[in-house]
Order: sequence, then structure tokens, then C-alpha cells
Amino acid sequence: MATVVARPPPPFRQASISPPLTPKLSLNTSSSGPVPNKHLPICSPGPIPAQVPATPPASPPSKHLSIQTFSILYPPETYTKVSDSPPVYSIDGETLAAALEHLSTQALPDPKQVFPWLHGLHPDNQIQLAFFVARRRSLRRTPKCIRGITIVKVGGDLTISKIKGAIAPQEILSDEWGSDDKFLEANPMEGFSVRNFQIQASKMAMVSDIVVYAEDETHNNEMNRLAQRFANAQKIMRESSEPDGKEAPLFSTFVLSSTFREVEKTNPEIISIDSKGRMTNKVMDFFHWERREMCTMSKASAIANNVWLGPTPDSPLCPTVGDNPEEVFDVLVEASDMAQVPSPRALKHLGDLLEETGEVQHLEFPSSGSIMPPTWSQAEVDGLMDTCHWIHNLANPASTDQNKTGIDRDGDTPMKWTTPEQYKVLIHCADGYTESSLLGLAYFMFAEGVPVHEAWLRLHCEKQRNFFAYPSDVALLASIQGRILQESPRQTDITVITQPAWLSAMDGSLPSRILPHMYLGNLNHANNPDLLNVMGIRQILSVGETVSWAKEEDKKWGGKNLLFIDRVQDNGVDPLTDDFDKCLEFLGGFLHPYFLY
Repeated sequence: MATVVARPPPPFRQASISPPLTPKLSLNTSSSGPVPNKHLPICSPGPIPAQVPATPPASPPSKHLSIQTFSILYPPETYTKVSDSPPVYSIDGETLAAALEHLSTQALPDPKQVFPWLHGLHPDNQIQLAFFVARRRSLRRTPKCIRGITIVKVGGDLTISKIKGAIAPQEILSDEWGSDDKFLEANPMEGFSVRNFQIQASKMAMVSDIVVYAEDETHNNEMNRLAQRFANAQKIMRESSEPDGKEAPLFSTFVLSSTFREVEKTNPEIISIDSKGRMTNKVMDFFHWERREMCTMSKASAIANNVWLGPTPDSPLCPTVGDNPEEVFDVLVEASDMAQVPSPRALKHLGDLLEETGEVQHLEFPSSGSIMPPTWSQAEVDGLMDTCHWIHNLANPASTDQNKTGIDRDGDTPMKWTTPEQYKVLIHCADGYTESSLLGLAYFMFAEGVPVHEAWLRLHCEKQRNFFAYPSDVALLASIQGRILQESPRQTDITVITQPAWLSAMDGSLPSRILPHMYLGNLNHANNPDLLNVMGIRQILSVGETVSWAKEEDKKWGGKNLLFIDRVQDNGVDPLTDDFDKCLEFLGGFLHPYFLY
């Protein structure tokens, strides 16, 4: 982990800034963002007291003090009981909204109180146990310091009528035929991981009050039955969780008495997706936000005349190609793991169909990392070059092309490289920045007549494209660089090209630009100072990893531009919270871009 502060040259500055993230994690997800201390009344502090107060102020919190999370849903006896055995209670939409708001004001417990329990500690998983707890069995117990709220929708269809944070019943409740109502066994029985994100909903449900709701068309009996199953599961877990006789915390199950449409009207701030299936944008949905950021990062943009790079149109990740209605493409070239290098016959056939019918044509090409050195065949390289020529002549019909021979490379298929009009070509893959990188980089080299190292930098800095390539892509393009430039319509002089040292040390990927002034990368990036320098990066924050630089390099960068946070490893155990202030102070001292690793 680290951070590098970059100072890119003015021409390469990003035109638009991504929407800011919420300043801090909070269950208050209204569109205006969280307001600090909004639950406290605004009042004057008054005059200085004349005497010492009778009640001394509270002691400052210590590391040994256990923080307890409180909820207005506890104790449950203050609410209407709708079932006695097992006990199920009822709340309306306003109470649920108030409970979520109240929970968002509660301090989080010390990470040591909930981890490694949240990592998932199965009694039979000796690897996981040996790493996290060794012989300290107390760390395997369910923590008593935290109380959450888990919202469950009957039926589990979360594409419509979704309250924020809602999950499907099958995510946390066992549905085995003939089994008792019980929570899923979330702890993995085998393997080792410090990133078991998939079990977090189930783990948190065990330390939460559960609220069950349904769409308006669902009968109340169905909602009540599901609520009773959850109440039974809570009872079974409580009876079995403390075999030593210690009292376990009491968690309860509630049903939502208000209809979904009533909640939409009275408390729209807790509605993530409305009753018509539309995102409300009133709730911070991290999964949706990640998808939106991904689409924004990789949305289609021009890398050369009439040639774009971007996500697959109407893909699940990015439903639209871009906001510009003029971006209607004539040819869609999809990079895929299963694709083969197209033959000259296939290229000619698609070109003829495009000219005759005017309909959108589809072509597949091998994805990044598919053509492996040093075993690639001459046919694969020929196919890559033929594809570059074919795309270029569709996009630039008036240009000259060195391959305008009447026959293909095999000498038997008449090739028609020229077209009467220009076409728009999109090189795409599902996410818009991984599988399509090899063809995108190769075509950029070919169309612009630039060597491999310049293509990497210009595509990222000048064209503002984020992309991911593999070491095999670097090796392939570097080895055939001479041929690409010789056949380029720009007719570049390859005798004056020298390869920079940073290229051989690069694994194919560049640091990811997460803000106009901030990059996120890995130790390999940080150990390539020449690469960081040509990208305009000037400051580095390293968390848990030490760069291996020569002393001369350290002096060149200067001590004030480097910060190393030691004693912290990315192992799921070491806390980073103690170093937040130091990191933020370092980052706040620079007003220009930087990189994190």
C-alpha cells in the first residue's frame, strides 16, 4: 500500500472531476451528505462557570474501554407484539427510519473487539484459526459490543422496492429441507482469507435486530412466516452461543407495518430503489456507486480518429456507452478470452457486409494476455497487424495504407482495404479497460506511429484512458514494435527510438488514477521511480511496504516527499486507524496530484 503525489503537466490534466465520496462512512445516506453532530442542538456555551461542577466530566475513552452500541429497537417490549411464540414485534416506517438514523450516530467499537470474529473462524478450519487466534478461544466468541439492524425483504427481489441496506432472506437464513430455522454457517470450513466479504451480511445478522418487510402486493401472512423463522433462528443461536452459561445479548425480529408506498412518502431518505424500480439517489449504495464509478472511469472515448475504446454497449456493468448521442458505432470489436485472431477472409467479409448493408458489424479479437510470449505464432502477429490495417482503413478511408495490395498475406484472397466512407469503430469489453487493452494499445501505436512506451503514457495521460495490461502484452508489443511502426501510416523512423529503463520494470499496468491528483498502486509501481516521474508523480505514501531505492534516488525525491508507515501489514490483523492522522496530514500538505500504494 502507498501513495504518490503527482504533478502532471497542464495538457494532461483531467477535464472533469469525479463526484466526491461521502467524507465518512455513515448510515445517513441522504443526498445532502452527513452533517457532523446534527443530532445535537445548537446553543450558546454560556458564561464561564463560577464554581467546579458537582458532577465531574466523563473520563476520556481508553483503549481498554469497551464501546457498546445502542439501538432504539431495544428493549423490544416498547413495541407492539404480533406473535408470542416466537416473539415478533411490529414497527412502522418512521420508527425504522429513526432507528437507522440513531444507529448512524453510534461510535464504532474498537476493531479488536469484532475482529477476527468477522473474518470467519470455523472450528474445523485449522489454517484460519492458527493465523488469527492460535489458542485464544475467547476471540472466537460472538462480540457483545455491537448491535446492528439487518433489513430483509420477503422474496429477495432487490431490483424493485428496496429499502437501503436490504438483503434477501437466502443470504442469511438456512433453507435446507427439513432443517430447523437457523442462520447460515457463514464461517468457511477450509482455506484461508482475510477478505471474506461474502460472509459479512450473514455475520452481522447474528448481532442485529432484524426487520422484515415486503412489497405491497405480498400477503402479510408470508411476511409474518418469514419473521417467525428469523425469530426462531435468533432463539436457537442465543441458546447455543454461550455453553458456559453466560447470558447472550437479546436480538429481536420486527415486521414493518407500513406499506412500501407509505414509507416512500413519509421517509424517502431510506428508499434506495422505488416501487417502479428506479434508483432514488437518496441512499449511498456502495455496490451501485462502484458500478457507476467503473462506468465513468471506462466510458467510451476516442483514442484515434473514428476509433473508440470503452465498455460493451448495454453490458450489465455499463448499460450505456456514453452520454454523447453521436457515439453510434458502425463496427463493434469485442475482446474476448475465447476469441481467435480473425483471418483476412473474415475481415474482408465483414467489410463487404458493412458496405452493402450499412448494418452494425461485430468482430471478436483475443483479449489482453491471450497471446503469450515467446510461444506466439507468426499467424497471430499477422492477424493483429491485419486487424489494425482493417480498422484504420474503415476509420480513415482517404488515407494511404502500405497494405493496399490486391491480395492478402497468403497470396490468394483479394483484399479490399479501401472504403467509400468512414466508419466509427468501438474496441470494447465488458468493463472497458481490461480485455481490450492489447488491441487498443497496438492500434494506438499503429495509428499514431509511436513506440510502445509512448503509447502507454499517451493513452493514459493524453487520452485519459484507464486500462489494465499484462506483462505478456508489454513483451509482445515491445518485440513487434518495429513491424508496427514500419507498417504505420505515419511511417515512423524506428532507428531513433530508444527504450526507457522504466518499461522493462513495468508489469503492464499503470497506477490507477482514483482522483485527478491521486493514484493508487502497488509496490512494483513504487519501485519504478522513473515511471512515476514521467507520469508527473512527485510524492509517495507507503503503508506497510518499503521501497527498494538507491540512496541517490532517495536524495533526488527528498525526505519531505516520502512517508513510510511501518508496523502495518495488509494481513487483516494490524490496525491502520492509529496512523490516519499522520497520513492525512501528509496528503493535506500537497495541493497537486499524488499516488497511493
